Parts: sequence; C-alpha cells; structure tokens
Amino acid sequence: MPWGHRISLFSAALWWGGLTGIAFISVPLLFAYLPSATIAGGMAARLFTAQAWLALACGLLLLLCAREEPTSAMRWAGGALAFVLLGMLLALLTEFGVSPRIVARENLRLWHALGSAMMALQWVCAAVVLWKLGGARPAA
Repeated sequence: MPWGHRISLFSAALWWGGLTGIAFISVPLLFAYLPSATIAGGMAARLFTAQAWLALACGLLLLLCAREEPTSAMRWAGGALAFVLLGMLLALLTEFGVSPRIVARENLRLWHALGSAMMALQWVCAAVVLWKLGGARPAA
C-alpha cells in the first residue's frame, strides 16, 4: 500500500474518530458530570475548537495526498474530494460563524441547533471519506 494512501486513510480515521469522541462521548460527559452547564459549555467550546483545527489539518493532509498521488486510489474514490472540502468548510463555518454566537449567548437555541447540525454534517462527511478511502484499492 503506497504511503499516500496510508496517510490519507489515517487522516480520515483521525478526523472521524475525533469528531465521534468529542461530539458523542466527551461533551455529553462534561454536561453530565461537571457542576454547572456554564463550566461544561466553556470546556465543550474548547474541545470543539480543537476539533475544528484537527479537521482542517486532516483535510489539508487529505488534499495534499490526493495531489501527490493522482494516479492512485486517491483519485478520489467516487467523489471523496467533495466531502473533504465540504467537511473543511463546515469546520470553518462552525468555528468562526456559529461558535462566537453561541459563546456570546446570542439567540442560543438557533445557533446551538445550527452548530449541532453542522457538526453532524461534518461527521457524515468524515465518515463518507473514511468509508470511500477504506474501500479503495490503492495503486501498486
């Protein structure tokens, strides 16, 4: 298996796994066990910021690998490139568009719902990329 495909697969797995661990395990545990929702929310915001930067780094690595190995399975296994770009865009929009409004407690119900939906869509994008790359046969 060429190095580019391995790195791509690892990046997709890290992106999806990070989203899964934070959104479905860590943040719910924060709200369940920390003494107040304010403390939990502040900590969750930090985790989501870290995840946004991880998503961007993994997406960039995926794009670089696709560029370096254009003849391999990274020719984008049935449209994985679109999901990488969409996932990166969602991470940026969540971090710089939605999160500041949640922190400012501006129309909290709307922005929290929108942020949750965008995180869910980003999770789907990362899952699709991982699925497509995991099933792709790398060039020898």
